[in-house]
Amino acid sequence: MTAISHDTNGHRFTVEVEGIPAQLDYTLSDGVMTITHTRVPPAIGGRGIAGELTRTALDAARIAGWSVNPACSYAAAYIARHSPQGDQQHLDQLLDEALQESFPASDPPAVGGVT
Repeated sequence: MTAISHDTNGHRFTVEVEGIPAQLDYTLSDGVMTITHTRVPPAIGGRGIAGELTRTALDAARIAGWSVNPACSYAAAYIARHSPQGDQQHLDQLLDEALQESFPASDPPAVGGVT
């Protein structure tokens, strides 16, 4: 894959793979980068291109001191998978599910004795 380009005026990250362009679009307002769209054509899909575009956009936002609003569903999923908070949220969800399976809400509490 060739280098990802950042068009700051057009609010877009682009890359070309095998002559086919892929892109990530965003808006910028009051220090907030809102990732609006990630597009990777099917002909070059499945190679991690959307992930590289998103990672590059997040790196640029971090360097610029911008917050990020992932309006694009791919960007939101990427952030959830790759951020430390996303990892913790995933672990918390797994723990909640395990507790619900072990102690269903319909079971009476097992604390103390039966009178």
